[in-house]
Amino acid sequence: MSTIRDRMEEALRTARREGDVRTRNVIGMLKNMVLVELKAGKGVEEDDALWTKVIAAYAKQVKKSIPELEKAGERGKEAVEEARFELSFCERFLPRKLDETETRALVEAIAAREGLCSPKDLGRLMGLVMKDHKDEVDGAVVRAVAQSVLSG
Repeated sequence: MSTIRDRMEEALRTARREGDVRTRNVIGMLKNMVLVELKAGKGVEEDDALWTKVIAAYAKQVKKSIPELEKAGERGKEAVEEARFELSFCERFLPRKLDETETRALVEAIAAREGLCSPKDLGRLMGLVMKDHKDEVDGAVVRAVAQSVLSG
């Protein structure tokens, strides 16, 4: 199986061949972010874990910026499209997250197992879910589902 770095290099070659400037720009930015991590002197190695960490952090940043860009209306339309493209590109290299139905099943199972049923238990339930499943779930979806489960 190829590494994320190998897949990025292949995507970059394809983007160059096809004249896909947006993809080249995103890959260049991600490669630069990995390089910064490597040069930070923290003893990290360039492996899939580092690439995943960098891509996930960037995807999270882009995802948070989209609602702000949307507030600009027509003036921000191009920036919103670019942000969505970058987010979509990054998600190709990240592990798939559980959807809302799958997240609900997980949250309900943990709440039942731990006997959590009050809105006061939200923090504990969130902690239990995120402790073992943080790479599989979206924290915002977990919070919404947990609030629903504990209020009903």
